[in-house]
This record gives sequence, C-alpha cells and structure tokens, in this order.
Amino acid sequence: MPEERPRLSDLIDMQIRQHGPMSIANYMGLALTHPRHGYYRQGSAIGAGGDFITAPEISQMFGEIVGFFLVNLWQQMSEPAPFTLLELGPGRGVLMDDVLRIGARAPGFIEALSLEFFETDPGLVAEQRARLARYNPRWIQNFDLEGDSPLLVLANEFFDALPIRQFVRGREGWHERMVGLDGDKRYFGLSPTPIPTTSLPEAVRDAPEGAVYEAGLAAGEVMSRLARAVARRGGAILAIDYGYAETQTGETLQAVRRHAFADPLEAPGETDLSAHVDFGALGETARAAGLATAKLATQGDFLKELGILARAATLARANPEQAAHINNALDRLTGEAQMGKLFKVFCAHSPGLAPQGFPS
Repeated sequence: MPEERPRLSDLIDMQIRQHGPMSIANYMGLALTHPRHGYYRQGSAIGAGGDFITAPEISQMFGEIVGFFLVNLWQQMSEPAPFTLLELGPGRGVLMDDVLRIGARAPGFIEALSLEFFETDPGLVAEQRARLARYNPRWIQNFDLEGDSPLLVLANEFFDALPIRQFVRGREGWHERMVGLDGDKRYFGLSPTPIPTTSLPEAVRDAPEGAVYEAGLAAGEVMSRLARAVARRGGAILAIDYGYAETQTGETLQAVRRHAFADPLEAPGETDLSAHVDFGALGETARAAGLATAKLATQGDFLKELGILARAATLARANPEQAAHINNALDRLTGEAQMGKLFKVFCAHSPGLAPQGFPS
C-alpha cells in the first residue's frame, strides 16, 4: 500500500479544494508554523542529523566574532545598564552561548544583560532553556517590544524563513503565483487577475516577461516593528542571512531536506522552506523608522574584518590536533565558494553609532 501522506498535506489540500489556490505566503506559513504539524513543531532540524547546519554549529568562532561586535556596540552606547539582547530564532542556543562567553569578558556586560528570545519550536525552547538558564532568559511572543531599555537584536538565518509572495511578469502584467491542485498533486500556477504595476517597487516594474519578483511582506513587517522599537529605545539590529543588497527580480524559494534540495510542494511540514532576503527593502524600512544603516557586508568580509583569521590561528596553536578541523570551519564560514560570499551581514542602528566590520 502507498505510504500515507502527512496530515498537514491533507489539511492544505482541503483548504485549496474549499477556497481555491492559496498564495505561496499562506502555503509557507502553514508548512513552517502550523501549530500542530508545521516544520518548526517537528523537533530540531539543525545539525548533522537534521536538515541543515547553521554557522554557529560549524564553529564557535562565528559566535565569538558576533559577541565581540555586540560588546563593542554596547560600549559605544556608554555601557547602558540594563540593556536588552533579543535573539530571533535562536536554534539550539549555541550562538548565544558563544556570544555571551565573549560578553562575560567585558566588565559589567553580563550584569547589565536582560536576555530575550523569540522562538516558536517548543523543543528548541527546551534546549535554549537548558543551555542558557544561568542568564535567566525570557521568551517573548508576537514581538512584544514595549520595554524601555536599549535594545540589541540578533537574527542569524531568521528572515529567510519568513513567508514570501511571488509575482510573475506575464504578457498582460504581473500575476501572483499560487499553489493549486491537479487531482491529488500540488502545483504552482498563476492567478488570472493581474495586479496593478504601481503596487510593485519601481526597481522591478519594467522587468521582462517571465521575471519573478519575491515580496517579503512578513520580513518587512518584522523589521518595521524592530526598527520602531530600536528607534525609540536606542540600539541596533544585526541580521545575517543569504540575500541581496538591492530589490531585484529572481526566483529563490527553496526547500531543503536531509541536507539536500527538495521539491517545496512535496512534503509540507517535513521540509525546510526559505527564500533569499531583500536587504535593500529591509534597509528602507529601517531608515523610514529613523535608523541609520551600515553598508551591507558579506559574511566573509565581516568576520575577517573583526578578526576571525587571528582567532582561528590562536585556536589552531592551542589545539594542534584540531588544526585541520578549525581551518575547514574557517573556510566554510568565510570562503567565497562556501558561506562567505552568499551570506550577507546587515546592521540598522541608532544614528551616531559606528558598527564595526562593515565597508566604509
């Protein structure tokens, strides 16, 4: 007998049959965050035994460099006490553990710290609590950012997982790409109703027929909330993700399962879905809220500028038996053929701060 499909597949198909094709944003939202069957409710997908490996899992050097960056910003802000450090999508807590190990070296940093996390996976919350209990973290929901203390926000591989909408340029204008059903098989199709060209960014309106524009509306809303809070409270937002510097066309929606690319429509709830981040749009949103933005850096340049080469050499000298592993991790984090060029580093901050590691 054929294998029974996951329950989330049936729920999605039922919605499509009842209400017609759904937007890619709705499909991604259900596939990733459905309260019972979503991907982020199925247990940790991070690590060699999961679907993907993030930079903090590759080497402690990544978190240490980020920690140095955050401590430097805190010092530029005249070492406020208290201050809030909020991480979005903190995974297993490895990144924050490395960040705060560096933070502990700065007098007063840990004592002034109020640690917050935004996390939707109950299993990961348990890991974060176990790993970081000594820092007394708290978990927020719905981006409750009503505090008054200065705010530093850290988001590593967070924005890429937020739902996107796709629009395709046809002969008669732009049409939204939808998820529909042909019998029992899900497929991508186009809405027959064109959308007004004026509703799209100027940078893509005159794109040729067949071009695809991805609108990160959820990412924009999250950035808007964060930027307004930072503008009011003071601080900065550091986001590291794969993406592009300026709004443009291009299809980047992808699915990953067990470290290999997969069909994004095949197994919702069992497959990681993501899309490249439009950092140009996020920058516009942050500036509209009153923040300044650093020039976008590649991950490789950012880490090198802040001293990862020296840190790798120090670790290799102290652990000669691990030298090959350390150098391999360094290449994965900074090499142009690895994460070094694909991943970008974005910072929006209070005017007057000078974030380190970015192009002048």
